[in-house]
Amino acid sequence: MENWFNVGKIVNTHGLLGEVRVISSTDFPEKRYKVGNTLYLFRETEKKPLPLTIRSHRTHKNFNLLTFENYYNVGQVEVFKNGILKIKESQLGKLDEGEFFFHEIIGCKVFTDEEEEIGEIVEVLTPGANDVWVIKRTAGKDVLIPYIDQIVKEVDISAKRVIITPMEGLLD
Repeated sequence: MENWFNVGKIVNTHGLLGEVRVISSTDFPEKRYKVGNTLYLFRETEKKPLPLTIRSHRTHKNFNLLTFENYYNVGQVEVFKNGILKIKESQLGKLDEGEFFFHEIIGCKVFTDEEEEIGEIVEVLTPGANDVWVIKRTAGKDVLIPYIDQIVKEVDISAKRVIITPMEGLLD
């Protein structure tokens, strides 16, 4: 059974030439949306995913805009709205040391360097210069932890455990 990983969601069309707006949920948009790559479109109305080969990619505002080979007008891609773009596990590729896929980080338990449990990583945000991990606390409001060396000290994917040194006020 093939494992699938989300890359983004098609939220709308853009213009008349078959371009779609994608809200990205990928770790590496520059790799995933590279011209010539194949993504798989999952729609509620279809049993099998539709393979789509990327013809062009650009960013506009907070969206990734994609066109696909053999789809040249808005009428052809209108039915893609609300579809989820995914890749196969075999398309993930290798990472450098110290890099992680989002799906590896989500579910990790987070502890301070004094062994106090903070909670579990439930989401990864990519707002700008660095990723931000959303941690669901065992009690209280969620905590946002920037993924920077000054805070994140150790990541053990196999043990699903992260050690941080919180800055003053970070956990308040």
